[in-house]
Amino acid sequence: MDHLSALIKEESIRSFRSTISKCENAWIQMNEKGSNTTLLEKRLNALKVGLAVLENAWHVQTHQYTSDELAEARIILKGLVPSIEHSYARSKPGSPQRTLLERRKKSLDLAIQAIEDYCGG
Repeated sequence: MDHLSALIKEESIRSFRSTISKCENAWIQMNEKGSNTTLLEKRLNALKVGLAVLENAWHVQTHQYTSDELAEARIILKGLVPSIEHSYARSKPGSPQRTLLERRKKSLDLAIQAIEDYCGG
């Protein structure tokens, strides 16, 4: 993971922060409507874990997550990849949406790899 450019690392961190912000806003709206937020809460937590692991790998920032929390986050993050790939396939080449999806997928892949590296596989 050290071989990555500073630009890719920064884009990945920004992508995670943006996705977390969008999920937090969605959670607020769903909560106000009385909708079930369990799945969104799990995804939001997994995204926060992914961000923390990337920051740990690249900026030596510590995190408080257990091996079990890391393993669960890895599974959830892996589960998000197919929907991003599906949206990417339907997006127009060169569009801002496609660029966003490319960065989001790259950041998820990097977080999954960082979790696997951190947990030893």
